[in-house]
Amino acid sequence: MAQNDFKVYGYRWVVLLAFMAIIAVNQLLWITFAAVTTDAMKFYGVSDLSIGLLSLSFMVVFIFVSFPASWVIDTYGLRVGIGIGAVLTGVFGLVRGLVATNYTWVLVAQIAIAIGQPFILNAVTTIAARWFPMKERATASGIGSLAIYLGILVGLALTPYLTQNYQINGMLMIYGIASAVAMIIFFLFARERPPSPPCPPDQEARSLVLDGLNKMIRQHDFIILLIIFFVGLGAFNAITTWIEQVIAPRGFSAVQAGDAGGIMIFGGILGAVILPLLSDHYRKRVPFLLIAVFGAAVGLAGITYVTGYALLLTFSFIFGFFLLSAGPIGFQYAAEITYPAPEGTSNGMVILMGQISGILFILGMDAFKAPDTGSMTIPLLVLIGLMLICLIIGSQLKEAAALKT
Repeated sequence: MAQNDFKVYGYRWVVLLAFMAIIAVNQLLWITFAAVTTDAMKFYGVSDLSIGLLSLSFMVVFIFVSFPASWVIDTYGLRVGIGIGAVLTGVFGLVRGLVATNYTWVLVAQIAIAIGQPFILNAVTTIAARWFPMKERATASGIGSLAIYLGILVGLALTPYLTQNYQINGMLMIYGIASAVAMIIFFLFARERPPSPPCPPDQEARSLVLDGLNKMIRQHDFIILLIIFFVGLGAFNAITTWIEQVIAPRGFSAVQAGDAGGIMIFGGILGAVILPLLSDHYRKRVPFLLIAVFGAAVGLAGITYVTGYALLLTFSFIFGFFLLSAGPIGFQYAAEITYPAPEGTSNGMVILMGQISGILFILGMDAFKAPDTGSMTIPLLVLIGLMLICLIIGSQLKEAAALKT
């Protein structure tokens, strides 16, 4: 199909789907234990913080591996960069199932999978830029990001039921087989680039990684975006890691925690489709980012206080719909305002902020929960306050020049 005198290939959707398969499984492996923390504590005979470490390890590893992963993606391409992540995810996802009864070896496998995460996550906007024309890129990033949310959705909603029926070790083996299948799918169908670019040369060429990084950290709008993602993505990582502990003091069960997490991600899936489509249609990024931050704050306020199950699901949906829709819009906005920095580098920087804050917020929520009841109301209120601050400073953002042409 020709579009703006440049050929756009239908196979771009096959490449995107192959990428989505491996990214979904990687995120499933990250969030596996969040909704079954209590069961996992009993199974392994360890503390809740030790179970939290199985998720927290992903964020710690990301800090050290993100820049090397972005450099590999931007220097050697998608097949090599994402391929490294696919192998680590597929192989060690299966290994994790094989050693499922031993906490130490499960943690080792989890760290290996975590090393592969930035090789996958940092490539979202690179896939969009390599295969899609400019007017489809936020949409492509949004659809690609759906896989992140789908993986988390399965991990939160399905894991409690699999654990009830097959125990922890059986559940991990099922996920291990899924990991190996996703790895095979990626290598069978992923391609490096189309025969001809889907855009003019001035929308494709990128600077060297270090040059691009130097320009990014000097740009006012990009710094503000990093602050917004520091709070938003960090809050998401913390809430999904402690979802059971957040609502348990109000009498909700582990299955209900999984349901709340699942509806949160389902809302995020809808948001990640609807808002990026609107963003592309109106050729605006900033208003939709601000709407997302405000809506997420409202949703989190509800999660903090509601005592009814229906209301919990409602506000979980609102929180997910708005917060997760900010991801693909923010990724694309970062790529546009930092041009000609490589997409993998800008993408990686944005996600890195959420990993750093995720570690801080996860540890902070555990440290400042009420010692008698385990309530996390105070740290949740702090997160809401930080979101409102982001709303204020985000009003200073300006649209990317590329969208005005």
